[in-house]
Amino acid sequence: MIQVENLNLNLRKTLSKGQVAISQPAGCPDINLWLFNPKVLEGPLSHDEAQAVVAEPAYWSFCWASGQVLAKYILSHPEIVKDKVVVDVGSGSGIVAIAAALAGAKVTYACDIDEDALDAVTMNAQENKVKVQTVKSLDEVSEEIDLITAADVLYDRDNFSLLTRFTESAPQVLLADSRIKTLPVDHYELQTTIEARTWPDLNEFEEFNQVRIYLSAL
Repeated sequence: MIQVENLNLNLRKTLSKGQVAISQPAGCPDINLWLFNPKVLEGPLSHDEAQAVVAEPAYWSFCWASGQVLAKYILSHPEIVKDKVVVDVGSGSGIVAIAAALAGAKVTYACDIDEDALDAVTMNAQENKVKVQTVKSLDEVSEEIDLITAADVLYDRDNFSLLTRFTESAPQVLLADSRIKTLPVDHYELQTTIEARTWPDLNEFEEFNQVRIYLSAL
């Protein structure tokens, strides 16, 4: 069983005074998450500290804007996931996978290459009293996938190929992104744009607070 101290030790690999605490992200307060606790620092994150976190982050210890928006969108539109096999790619804290499970998904997977993130997903799923299975790649999902979800996975241009991989792997893809204003492919339709901020707040550029939600249109 994953314990809170395991998450603290994982966080301290990149932030020496790191510690997690339960909080409710402002963009999706219906879900409780073990996230980085800024109170262990003296005051809010300084610019240098924030830059260090962004440069070498424990992604799972922050709830990024797109994850909050996508999770809230799923909770508000449960018919998108109800009775489906859902795989959340680049799951991080697991907020989107947890939202899918809460909204009635048949089976929910959280997929992340970071084993520390999968530890966090396990803890956060337990905290919200839902079952989320964890995998490190799509190839580990042996059953037929109905829906892939992904939030802020396009931060690196090398990840653009995922847009095609997703539509090849599932009949539906629900994508949220705050980094790319125009997707490099045309088989996704913009559903809405919602403003949110990373939690805890990293004081990112305002342009990164505009989250666009897309649905695959194949």
